[in-house]
Amino acid sequence: MNTEAIIRPEITGNWINHLPEAALLVDAARDLILSANSAMGRMIGTDRQSLVGTPCTHLFTDQRPQLIAFTEETLFRSHGWSRDFFLQHRDGHTVELEISSSRVGEAESQNVLLLLRDRRQLRTLRERHDANHYHRGGLLEWRRVEELFKDMERENQLILHAVGEGIYGVDAEGRGTFANPAAERMLGWRIDELMGRVLHRVVHHSHADGSLYPLKDCPIYAAFRDASVKRVGEDWFWRKDGSGFPVEYTSTPILDNGHPVGAVVVFRDISARQEAQKELQKALEEVETLKHRLEMENAYLQEELSAEYHFHEIFGQSEAIKAIVRRIGMVAPTDANVLITGESGTGKELIARAIHQSSSRRDRPLIRVNCAAIPKDLFESEFFGHIKGAFTGAVSDRVGRFELADGGTLFLDEVGEIPLELQGKLLRVLQDQQFERVGENHTRAVDVRVIAATNRDLKSEVQEKTFREDLYFRLNVFPIESVPLRRRLEDIPILAQEFLNRACQKFNRPQLALRERDMETLKAYHWPGNVRELENVIERQVITADGRLDLDLPGPDSAARSSRAEAPPARHYSGELMTEQELRELEKQNLARALTMSSGRVFGDDGAAAMLGIKPTTLTSRLKKLKIEPRAFQVRPE
Repeated sequence: MNTEAIIRPEITGNWINHLPEAALLVDAARDLILSANSAMGRMIGTDRQSLVGTPCTHLFTDQRPQLIAFTEETLFRSHGWSRDFFLQHRDGHTVELEISSSRVGEAESQNVLLLLRDRRQLRTLRERHDANHYHRGGLLEWRRVEELFKDMERENQLILHAVGEGIYGVDAEGRGTFANPAAERMLGWRIDELMGRVLHRVVHHSHADGSLYPLKDCPIYAAFRDASVKRVGEDWFWRKDGSGFPVEYTSTPILDNGHPVGAVVVFRDISARQEAQKELQKALEEVETLKHRLEMENAYLQEELSAEYHFHEIFGQSEAIKAIVRRIGMVAPTDANVLITGESGTGKELIARAIHQSSSRRDRPLIRVNCAAIPKDLFESEFFGHIKGAFTGAVSDRVGRFELADGGTLFLDEVGEIPLELQGKLLRVLQDQQFERVGENHTRAVDVRVIAATNRDLKSEVQEKTFREDLYFRLNVFPIESVPLRRRLEDIPILAQEFLNRACQKFNRPQLALRERDMETLKAYHWPGNVRELENVIERQVITADGRLDLDLPGPDSAARSSRAEAPPARHYSGELMTEQELRELEKQNLARALTMSSGRVFGDDGAAAMLGIKPTTLTSRLKKLKIEPRAFQVRPE
């Protein structure tokens, strides 16, 4: 390229060579260096003539976009200034620059004059000027201020290198004056890269979330503005590679004759501590959750222990009992759901406990839910729990029965009492093993085996659309029938003797014996209340016995007496046997008499259940089975 043909001599005269600073005359439109002076050649270690006619961007290979933007700004504003450029000297070292620029020529001219200054040389000149200034004011004053940080670094070099905390110093303008090796390692900057730079803009420019951290709000600078020590327990520093880390630091002002001249910052990376705190907090939350769960389990177990269990083992030698034991042995090792059917008082809960104790889940609790005793509005909370404020009265979080049974077994007694609208939610939990507490969107996973029991005919209820068919099949994976006592009369002597031994011990009575005729009397009775009724009869005989038992079970009317009914039976025994239908009618008459006397009340001390000597839930179940509505017996005002 013939550069002489494109360079006008009136522009490229010798005047540029007389400038005291390194200078370049550039044709911005064509990216050509039109002229360069000797100072420019010395700055990069080459001959100035070798620069003429070469692209200017070749000098700034890694900063071409910034150079283009800078020249465009100069042409638009007629001048410019920047401290963001650098050049590579021929010997390999980097020259950090401060550049001033101006447009040369007419308004349409695209020529730009660049004046380049070595920033390190400028600092040296500034220090020399300041030294001369302080020297004129006295050598002592000069050393106190200008050499203050240098003396500090020299005298404490061993300490600065030995400590694990990062330490750096800033002057009154916030520019770095020294830094120890620990600060270099943590920040990723070399000491010479930090010197003279405003360190807030280097390591403290933004908060942890990336939002801008104004210099005026920085506690480090507040230290020497207020002449007070600033301690910050949690803040954020940034590394050279753009990553950040949490720190705690102390900013201590450096005073000279009472005037702040800078600060020393001691900082520590607290990433490990924060991680440990998070782990500790997580562990504490888990402990609190486990503590709450254990408290709930303990309360439940206390409730269970205070309840009146009828027996702890399955007694009997009948074929019916042996068949039940065999079926328990088959299903217990599996996680299959079990549906136990049978009349009230036949020991359905005992079968459920035997299945649980024979399973691999025996180390976790068996959680029992009496579905007949839960108010309709509280079913969901009782099953799945709730969070504080989920509804009126929810003053704290509550763990549901499903969560308590996690890893164990959930026994749903009287499962037929679950409202139809809630059966779908129960089905979903059985299918997915997941649920949400009331008022909470967080899904919780559980591992629960479900054993259900009922004295109702669920098949008929499925046909009548009062019980979900899909839920029935989900529960009835493995059915077990709890046989009524009248179908296993050969077990009555064993049960009666066991209940007699327990009652004598319970009521602190001398040991009593059952005679042969007592056994015949017990076997002759129909036992509509099954095993539970047999235990009640034996306990009542032990209480009233005067040295020996006096069993008086003359016939079917004793079904009412064995339930502790206070009203006289509707029909007296005449010596004739009664059919199943007659017994059912007799039971209905007796229940109706109790409801009449209690004005339709089932619960409470003066309710029908208390009169009959049975649990309110048992009475409610019987009334539903016999289709007797207690409200029909309520006294209505005229």
